[in-house]
Amino acid sequence: MLSLKDSLVVLRKTNALLEGHFVLSSGLHSPKYVQCAKLLSHPRLASKICISLSKKIKSKIKKFDLILAPAMGGIVIGYEIGRLLNKETIFCERVSGKFKLRRGFFIPKNSKVLVMEDVVTTGKSSLECIKLIKNYNAKVSGIACIIDRSNKKNLKIKKKIISQIKIKIPTYKKNKLPNNLKHLPITVPGSRKLK
Repeated sequence: MLSLKDSLVVLRKTNALLEGHFVLSSGLHSPKYVQCAKLLSHPRLASKICISLSKKIKSKIKKFDLILAPAMGGIVIGYEIGRLLNKETIFCERVSGKFKLRRGFFIPKNSKVLVMEDVVTTGKSSLECIKLIKNYNAKVSGIACIIDRSNKKNLKIKKKIISQIKIKIPTYKKNKLPNNLKHLPITVPGSRKLK
């Protein structure tokens, strides 16, 4: 499996680890942002991370039937992990602000589902996926992601997260910004707020 150090080298090589002042989809502010789309736009480099992550998933989750990825960020990584583990992979997307299955996707009753994300910060998207899975009377086998940047204070999910990279990046509420962030222009990456 790829080490944390080697994984971070890949992130930097693909310009996926950005610095500045970012407002995350959670609403929290951060001096760093991981743009997994940049990583995944380099398939040969990203494959090293995906292969390593797929091995971790296989060693920690003995049985699951289906992978569910939230759009947009989880689609490519969900597909690639599904390909490596030979599992059907579907994605959910926001309709009127809530995750729904479209495009003929379906979660069979009693199936075991792995939630596959690109980055987990608070786990809000994962929680929404879990709710969707339970609405179909299926079970959650686990949550996996390329990057786990969560911390105990902000993480909303209780399940253990399987990740390729666990990284500590500070996050701040809008009213508690450090001085060095207050004076930087704000970037709002991600797709949650797109209309």
